[in-house]
Amino acid sequence: MAKNKDKQPRVQINNKRATFDYELLEQYDAGIVLVGTEIKSIRAGKASLQDAYCYFSGGELYVRGMNVATYFWASAWSSHEPLRDRKLLLTRRELRHLAQAVKVKGLTIVATRLYISDNGYAKLHIALAKGKKEFDKRATIKEKDI
Repeated sequence: MAKNKDKQPRVQINNKRATFDYELLEQYDAGIVLVGTEIKSIRAGKASLQDAYCYFSGGELYVRGMNVATYFWASAWSSHEPLRDRKLLLTRRELRHLAQAVKVKGLTIVATRLYISDNGYAKLHIALAKGKKEFDKRATIKEKDI
């Protein structure tokens, strides 16, 4: 039986607002530092990237606004905080490049997709983005309708 190399990731949580509100310039895949019950909730598909964005603190990149629901089977003392800031894992070169790019006015880093990779790790697909103006959003809607 042949293995399918082009299969989709098992869990995939998308941020639909990111592509509507922002023009995505550069994209990166970052690892996330999680606790045990968070990865279980993500594997169950109980996460949201609705208001997620990334920021730098002390030379490290964190994601804020990513909601990972509490795990149903976890006890009260072992469960996690749903809206806590989570550290992202990138190479030094990528971190330096993103830090310089964010200093430019109008650029930000948004979370676009959360998925479980083939080796079982949770990955966050982030993008360096520029905010769209109102007329750009209308043009996007018009292209979708056509």
